[in-house]
Amino acid sequence: MRNRVLLALMIVVSIAVSATRAQSNADVPRLADGRPDLQGVWDFRTITPLERPTELGDKAVLTAEEAAAIQAAAVRVDAEPPPGEVGAYNQFWYDQGAAVVDGLRTSLLTDPPNGRIPALVPGALHQIGSYGRDMPGERPIRYRGGGSHPNSYEDRGLAERCLLGFNAGPPVLPAGYNQNIQVFQTSDYVVLFHEMVHDTRIIPLTGGPHLAEGIRQWMGDSRGYWDGDTLVIESTNFSDNTASFNDTITSGMGTGLTLHLTERLRRVDADTLEYEFTVKDPETFSRPFTGMIPMSRSSEPVYEYACHEGNYGLPNQLAGARVEELKAGTGLSTER
Repeated sequence: MRNRVLLALMIVVSIAVSATRAQSNADVPRLADGRPDLQGVWDFRTITPLERPTELGDKAVLTAEEAAAIQAAAVRVDAEPPPGEVGAYNQFWYDQGAAVVDGLRTSLLTDPPNGRIPALVPGALHQIGSYGRDMPGERPIRYRGGGSHPNSYEDRGLAERCLLGFNAGPPVLPAGYNQNIQVFQTSDYVVLFHEMVHDTRIIPLTGGPHLAEGIRQWMGDSRGYWDGDTLVIESTNFSDNTASFNDTITSGMGTGLTLHLTERLRRVDADTLEYEFTVKDPETFSRPFTGMIPMSRSSEPVYEYACHEGNYGLPNQLAGARVEELKAGTGLSTER
């Protein structure tokens, strides 16, 4: 009798879930070829952290009260940098968002169940940079922001050099500002255009193999296909100049040479695009891991982010470092 009751409950739940999905699918805009229309500008800001804070243990979901408290704290605006520091932008100029993700998850990572990046395998590369203090560095710098002591432009992060945006990935991860992505779509291609450093990926949907092993690209070589109503993007052939994964803008784990990245885009409804990524790199991580970020439809346009135009930051950093060396009596470096 008990088994029959359980079976009946399972059937009822299954029917309810199927009905909900059918209703949701009916609300999804579609193109002439019947595929979900993923096009538009999508905002992926959130204050939900990538990893679950260790003090939360196995707590996967916040209570409504906890979420409200976190969101109330996020609207605070800092007017002054901490004592003794020059500071960068104050919170007014950042665009971090002020809300946790739908479902009140405690981390963007959904697997492993602890919401944490898996352990690195022995010997895996892990570069850590810094803002505001000198640190030893090893080239090539694979993290996005900060860097080591600026003896050369090569000692600064990839985003400071305008090579890759610090939230553009791949995979896409919320960070800082310019947290918008625009999607263009035809039956044969999907284009992902990032506001940060105007990084763009043109992804064929027509099949075919990846590039030859020796051809490496900053954002990898991507191929897409449809799995039902989900667009799946498989990317390989990343450059050795990039990390397998950037858990923060001043941290890079592994090397792109061994990264296999899978991304999934699913139109949930008229105003929501679900973005999911899975990082697989057995040379760096003890197991694959997955994260999910809901993106909200934006009515705002994507503005040009001309990273180099009128940018005096990097020359000034190098010039300042040379002045410090002269004051310290260490001589003037010839690198600029």
